[in-house]
Amino acid sequence: MLANPMRMPPHRSDPDTQPGTDWHAQELLLMREVMKLVGRSLAPAFVLREMLHLMSELLGLNRGRMVLADEAVPGAERTASVRHAYGLTAEEAARGVFRWGEGITGRVLASGLPAIVQDVDAEPLFLFRTVARAQLPPQTVAFIALPIEVNGATVGVLGCHRIRSRQRHLNDDLALLRILATLAGQLLQLEQLVAEERRQLAARNEALEHALDVGSARYGLIGRSPALLQALGELERVSQSQATVLLLGESGTGKELFARAVHLASGRRDQPFIKVNCSAIPDTLFESELFGYERGAFTGASTARAGWFEQANSGTIFLDEIGELPLAMQSKLLRTLQEGTLVRLGGTREIRIDVRLVAATNRDLAREVQAGGFRQDLYYRLNVIPIRLPSLRERREDVRALALHFVSRANQAHQRNVNLAPDALARLEAHDWPGNIRELGNLIERLVLLADHTLVTAAALERFMPEALKDARPAPASAPIPPALPAAAGLVRDYQSATSHDAQTLQDALTRHQGNQSRAAQSLGLTLRQFSYRLRKAGLR
Repeated sequence: MLANPMRMPPHRSDPDTQPGTDWHAQELLLMREVMKLVGRSLAPAFVLREMLHLMSELLGLNRGRMVLADEAVPGAERTASVRHAYGLTAEEAARGVFRWGEGITGRVLASGLPAIVQDVDAEPLFLFRTVARAQLPPQTVAFIALPIEVNGATVGVLGCHRIRSRQRHLNDDLALLRILATLAGQLLQLEQLVAEERRQLAARNEALEHALDVGSARYGLIGRSPALLQALGELERVSQSQATVLLLGESGTGKELFARAVHLASGRRDQPFIKVNCSAIPDTLFESELFGYERGAFTGASTARAGWFEQANSGTIFLDEIGELPLAMQSKLLRTLQEGTLVRLGGTREIRIDVRLVAATNRDLAREVQAGGFRQDLYYRLNVIPIRLPSLRERREDVRALALHFVSRANQAHQRNVNLAPDALARLEAHDWPGNIRELGNLIERLVLLADHTLVTAAALERFMPEALKDARPAPASAPIPPALPAAAGLVRDYQSATSHDAQTLQDALTRHQGNQSRAAQSLGLTLRQFSYRLRKAGLR
């Protein structure tokens, strides 16, 4: 057996050198026909079988076979089998199974080096596994085996028989077989890439079909990105349980829609869904709002009132911004969650309730626990099923669908007919959207109201983008106090981060307006809720 043989010079006195078959023309014909096959079909099975056929018909390389690695089985020896052949019967091909290192073929698989057997009768490692010696020609028979590689790893062997005395040099056959083995490896690699792509597409289609098959039309959630579908999948898996769900994520990622989706996907879908924004409730009113009050509990309590938890009985309650809950209320909420009972403000009777809680926050509650701002036992009680909602920059493929949805909704609400050009949609997809879906929705509504033309291009869109608005904003030192905004302006308010105003700016606004928080908030372009949140964050309340 020879590995990597050197080219042997021709013997001019041999019949090989006499005029006869034009082997160079035969080689060109074979390569041309193989390339035609590749052009017609990239399916390796078809191309490789015909390649072996052409090797036999044009060059006399007989009983060609492609031996390819079998699927690995844990704990078992690696094997390879004849997958494609020409000149072998089905029974002969079925016998062509080789262990790594077994016989000539197994040696090539194990070493990754070519092998040339000049005389199969004189080589003890030659197994005659597929074809018995009696079935071969009586002349001296050679055997050539070359490795087939994919990504640098040997995955198979291209092998064939050759009559030793034929009128063609062995090294010419070897050179051509190297090319064909390389082509076979590339076709097999392409097949692997296509198969992997198909698997990914099938998995994604399955996820999309599952999402689209859900009852409530995807619960009003727009998009098909993997990040969104993963969050939806987690939501649906826990929807039928009674466990508390904690929605985590940045502001503006659609926590209320997800909370409603939890409710709609559960067995409580026909019962009340109550949403409570904890950051919008003054500290002194938390207990009466959440748990209700009895008549005479405080001045003005002329009648008893059921709180939000009672109103959500048998259904779902959604506590948004639960990180804003005062410490005193956290212990009462924990007791209600653990015991399933509550006591109204000013009352003594325990009222039993059956409520599923969905909470949401954009804070790091674990860090709040370490800082002493949130009860550890309540955190553990809430963090039973945490679901992280993806930011809009993690689901850019959904921006186009969301933008078109917001355009349609704003057109209907304001009796307009504004549309986005393809380059404008591409510009929206490229933006990072720190305010997430809420920022995108506000921008689209502002655009629909103020656009000069019905078709908005990327160039026309630029003046509405957050960077342009930030550059156009006057300096605070010389800026006059703007008049109060009309009620509709809140629909298109610019997104501002929680750190948009420092403590001194907030204090100055309060001083200018004699402590009136509503007017101070308007002067800074904030809602009362945003202003109050920044006051608490700055330690000014």
